[in-house]
Amino acid sequence: MAAISLKNVVKKYGKGKQEVQVIHGVNAEIDKGEFIVIVGPSGCGKSTLLRMIAGLEEVTGGEIWIGNRVVNELEPAERDIAMVFQNYALYPHMSVYDNMAYGLKIKKMPAAEIRQRVDKAAGILELAHLLERKPRQLSGGQRQRVAMGRAIVRQPQVFLFDEPLSNLDAKLRAQTRIEIQKLHRELGITSLFVTHDQVEAMTLAQRMIVMNAGAMEQFGTPEEVYHRPATTFVASFIGSPPMNLLKNAPGGRSGVITGIRPEHLAVGNEGWDVRVETVELLGAERLVYGKLGEEAVIVRTDEAQPAPKPDDWIRVRPLEGRLHEFDATTNKRI
Repeated sequence: MAAISLKNVVKKYGKGKQEVQVIHGVNAEIDKGEFIVIVGPSGCGKSTLLRMIAGLEEVTGGEIWIGNRVVNELEPAERDIAMVFQNYALYPHMSVYDNMAYGLKIKKMPAAEIRQRVDKAAGILELAHLLERKPRQLSGGQRQRVAMGRAIVRQPQVFLFDEPLSNLDAKLRAQTRIEIQKLHRELGITSLFVTHDQVEAMTLAQRMIVMNAGAMEQFGTPEEVYHRPATTFVASFIGSPPMNLLKNAPGGRSGVITGIRPEHLAVGNEGWDVRVETVELLGAERLVYGKLGEEAVIVRTDEAQPAPKPDDWIRVRPLEGRLHEFDATTNKRI
């Protein structure tokens, strides 16, 4: 495994008046064996950043280090990485075994070692009984495990995952997330995982890079990003439902945006007056959507509490120590 260092990494397309910068000076130090998730909305540059690390996109500026080497000018095959894509990219005419073994055969590795590596990866991923099948005979989740197996057998320094779960249904996504966590615990290989899904990011990451419009908004553990978001973007993107961001919160300061997560508003006999607009029942909890003055606010309540109705008035009190403040001009945490 290898550490990864991103030093003021920049990506531009085009020249002259047609030049567009899509990655704006990303800096990050990733330790050996870490599992890092790069998360952000569509078009934020997260896959472009991953592809630059992989060598599939040229680096316009800055340096990418893998281990003790600057890899800017190295071909993908020279970087000692393995990549798992969203579309699996399996050879349809080959068996599972041959799909997993293909890269090793190209390197002219001895057949006995290939067999040993494939068998070990198949055991880890519970694919041993499927080795003779073709991809068309597999479910989506099984195909994704074959794609991961193909990466594992190469024994790379770094794993790169580009939205690998996007084609799976919700149940399979949750199951495959667990498998990826187990896989990382067993192999301990430095991993970068790109996703637009903040639930995937929160559940998988040891640390996460939150991207917005080509810039890194925050780099920290899921707990740090959730409990101390660095900007209003991070506060609104991480968390479901998102943090309430209020420009005119009662008692708030001028020029300051006040943030409070829906679960940190307690319904009771004192606090802010909120007019209920609609209520969503989500099993063990409810989401109450309402208005605090002219601003929208969401309150998460327990199913044991009486359910308000549209046009009811409720009072909510921010829990102590749970308010966040952001500069209204810069949108950065105060």
